Amino acid sequence: MSVESLLIPDDRAFSSFKEECGSEEGWSLTYNKTDMTVWTQTIGGDEEKSLHKIKCRMVCKDVPAETMYDVLHDIEYRRKWDANVIETFDIGKLTVNADVGYYSWKCPKPLRNRDVITLRSWLPTGSDYIIMNYSVKHAKYPPKKDMVRAVSIQTGYLIQSHGPNHCTLTYLAHVDPKGSLPKWVVNKSSHFMAPKAMKKISKACLKYGEWKQRHNPGFKPWLYPEQTTLPTIPVSELSIQHADSLENIDESTLSEMQTREERDSD
Repeated sequence: MSVESLLIPDDRAFSSFKEECGSEEGWSLTYNKTDMTVWTQTIGGDEEKSLHKIKCRMVCKDVPAETMYDVLHDIEYRRKWDANVIETFDIGKLTVNADVGYYSWKCPKPLRNRDVITLRSWLPTGSDYIIMNYSVKHAKYPPKKDMVRAVSIQTGYLIQSHGPNHCTLTYLAHVDPKGSLPKWVVNKSSHFMAPKAMKKISKACLKYGEWKQRHNPGFKPWLYPEQTTLPTIPVSELSIQHADSLENIDESTLSEMQTREERDSD
């Protein structure tokens, strides 16, 4: 297998991702309310130490699939609606539908904030749209001292159109946040944080049309690759980011009460 085929997802990878988004086999239902469903899956036998996968599906009856796709791509708009973002930027492009980018986000105190470098790829297929990523290493963007470098094993979105203003968004995440996190963090992410984040995306979609009209309305390089100004990155500059090569920060003893106290004192 060549380096290129190893790194850049092909049609089979997109098809496999879509299939997993739709499958419920091996998943445990953890949240089910109006228009929102969450499943989790434990990878490995030790519930305390194993990684978890999370899948969150939201039905949006007032958002076109095309708008959802634009919102998830538009990095400038993300800085406006995503309150958790610390810094996000594109590093360079690989192909017309693959690039490399940086994203850092706030974690609830006293947990340390996280960041990630990912290879992101996307594919519109008729009425479906897929965006997915996984972690890579780039020599110019090493881990920072004040952040924990997380690892996306595979994370992404599947948007499915059900009519002019009706779509379903499925978020699938297999992430190693690094650090031995307290169990309450894992539980909270599936019961509270994931649904809340999805609802923020839905609300952001409702305001996107008006915002985009005032901010370079014709600029959508994810639809029109000839518009991109990103430098091309040689694949040889990248390698897969493996979790075991990063420092492991033990945050397992941090209590939820500590987190609330820290937050209240800000």
